[in-house]
Amino acid sequence: MTKEKSQLKEYVEVVSVLQWVLSFLFMGVGCIVLLVYLMFTSLWPLSTLYFIWMVIDWRTPERGGRRTRFVRNWKVWDHFRDFFPIKLVKTVDLNPNKNYILGYHPHGIMSAGAFATFGTDSCGFMEVFPGVKPTLAVLAGLFMIPIFREYLMSGGLCPVSKSSLVHLLSKSGKGNAVVIVIGGAAESLASSPGVNTVVVRQRKGFVRMALEFGADLVPVYSFGENELFQQVIFPEGSLGRRLQDLFKKTMGFAPCLFIGERMALVPYKIPITIVVGRPIPVPKRATPTEEEVDHYHELYMEALSKLFHEHKLSCGLPEDHKLQII
Repeated sequence: MTKEKSQLKEYVEVVSVLQWVLSFLFMGVGCIVLLVYLMFTSLWPLSTLYFIWMVIDWRTPERGGRRTRFVRNWKVWDHFRDFFPIKLVKTVDLNPNKNYILGYHPHGIMSAGAFATFGTDSCGFMEVFPGVKPTLAVLAGLFMIPIFREYLMSGGLCPVSKSSLVHLLSKSGKGNAVVIVIGGAAESLASSPGVNTVVVRQRKGFVRMALEFGADLVPVYSFGENELFQQVIFPEGSLGRRLQDLFKKTMGFAPCLFIGERMALVPYKIPITIVVGRPIPVPKRATPTEEEVDHYHELYMEALSKLFHEHKLSCGLPEDHKLQII
């Protein structure tokens, strides 16, 4: 039987999730404002010294970052996990003597499941898959934000840039699992309760990278990710959608209009189940052909669809529910 939570435990979980949402939305802007403000006070040397350090340290995010177990094991992440709750499901073992590219689907509004599972140690990924170290790759522009970049790196996050992925897959030994949210901003705009749509049909860069370094491809599906927030979906061609697309094109991410269950920002308490699929063996090709890229991309989409349909019933979806791949 499930142990009933105390009121204090529930309160702490809500606060843990709220701080994460606020950090996701406002921490980057807050860090910029703070350093600019300090430049106009008697503490201006602090900002100056930090910017000098940032220039010296500019390439560190693309060289594996500065992961710390201390930050990844903060107790707050356990409460964050328990709020939904978030569960990791293994289908097969991952060989620690190989490298992997894990494709995470769907993006959802904030990719809460991806962060908890791969950006912290709260879900026990390294215990479930011994010898395999996950690295969540996120928008490269976030590592240009002062102070915020240090916070991201301390959790083991890295830019989803080519130089960063090359380092992780070729200069960091074996047992690396690079996690990429394949659908990105485009997929976040399709996030809505009851909808399971993934944007991957025209996304082939991750397959090409896997071929160049002989990294096996692993589909990962997050059941419940799209249920966490209600989003205003603007129809194609509308002014709202055009503005979202313009922002996505210029900034790399899309502003979503959403609302949660409490205080508009706290998501609904919907269980999230992260299912890690079976690896697709990928040969190493220094210069893969378009035919090879298309072949393994097709295998990946088939494996993703199979993973979804094999686990949808156990994760609360009806038998007739389909996965839409666009």
